[in-house]
Amino acid sequence: MYKSSLALAVAVGVFAQAAGAAGFVEDSKLSLSSRTMYFNDDNREGGTDQNESGQGFKLDYLSGFTQGTVGFGVDVQALWGIHLDGGRGSRPNDNNSFFPSDSDGSAVHDWARIGGNAKARFSKTEAHFGSALAPNLPILVSNDGRLLPQTFEGGTIQSKEIDNLTINAGQLTHAMGRASSNRTGLSVAGAYRDSNKFRYGGLDYKLTPDLTLQYYYSNLEDFYKQHFLGATHVFKIADDQSFKTDLRYFDSSSDGNNGHGGGYNFNNNGGYAKNTGKIDNKTWSAMFTYTLGGHSFLVGHQQVGDDGGFVWLNQGDVRKDGSTSSREGAGGASFYLFTDSMINQFARAGENTTFGQYAYDFASLGVPGLKASVAYLRGDDIRKVSGSGTYNEWERDARIDYTIQDGTLKGLGFSLRQGVFRGSDESSPDKDQARFIVNYTYSFL
Repeated sequence: MYKSSLALAVAVGVFAQAAGAAGFVEDSKLSLSSRTMYFNDDNREGGTDQNESGQGFKLDYLSGFTQGTVGFGVDVQALWGIHLDGGRGSRPNDNNSFFPSDSDGSAVHDWARIGGNAKARFSKTEAHFGSALAPNLPILVSNDGRLLPQTFEGGTIQSKEIDNLTINAGQLTHAMGRASSNRTGLSVAGAYRDSNKFRYGGLDYKLTPDLTLQYYYSNLEDFYKQHFLGATHVFKIADDQSFKTDLRYFDSSSDGNNGHGGGYNFNNNGGYAKNTGKIDNKTWSAMFTYTLGGHSFLVGHQQVGDDGGFVWLNQGDVRKDGSTSSREGAGGASFYLFTDSMINQFARAGENTTFGQYAYDFASLGVPGLKASVAYLRGDDIRKVSGSGTYNEWERDARIDYTIQDGTLKGLGFSLRQGVFRGSDESSPDKDQARFIVNYTYSFL
């Protein structure tokens, strides 16, 4: 699978051996990660519930770099997901967010994929090319919210040649969904056509030790162009006390075939659009966090523009053959807004969202590894699809996490999460959700 990138990875490995592989071998890392998850999705208004459990394995090999002015290396990743309740769980027809669907709409018993990246390093600049890329940038966030992570195919480059400045750029061509063995083109929510060209570039500049400024630009051909501005400042009040300010602004507009139909239209997250199917959005958000010892208090606000919903890379509706049926199974995507929550996104046209969170780290009480939090979000002024009237929605999330700190089982982690979502419009159906996750990573090298 993904023969071209794997062949390149093998070629780089052979070259490394011939070129003097001291750093290539000595700096290598090999690890096996295990994730067991129970997932319960309770639709309160008559929809099909989802009640499933699964086991995921992720094997990662990360080489070092060969010696010389330009160092070469290779990364390989193998993923395997297993449906623990026998492969025929209760789940919505053609719902691909947790397991791939079989021909009858039920979950498959297991699925797997393998990918690899070739990489090169010159001075403080690194380039990666392959099918196991997992960007974490303001304009693209790889999703890891189920058994297996979402990955991308393409090329990326990161440079830190200038002090306090990090430059990122790249072009991606395909995505591999968190519940799929296959790759798809790149798209947006509600569109069923895809694109094989997502280009981006941006920089993070540390103006002072406490202040970081960001600018990024991205373009998904035939769908959207997006500008991002960000600023993060941390004010240290005392050794155990700080105040953090995080500001974000997005400006998204149409590109190419978007807005002209033919499967390239954006459904505006099920909400209103000034021009049907066309991407047109400005979104700003601000978050303020006060930390005192183990306590953390967070408040913030987000405003989505009136002309259309916020947009991000999301392959959930891409079709196998370009038709209006036969989803490929690449559902599930993340984005760089504070409101990307457990159940909902709060990213519809006109939505004003106020949110808050309280978290506590029990290390302050002598129990390291134990953390708990509760969050609440409320979105108002959401424009209805018809453009007449507004509605609101809210979500409450709670979670407890514990990681064993020492002994034979050091690193074994447990996470219990529970969310409640309610909306005042039929386009926001009520839902309760619960997840229990067990994570463990064993490092061989």
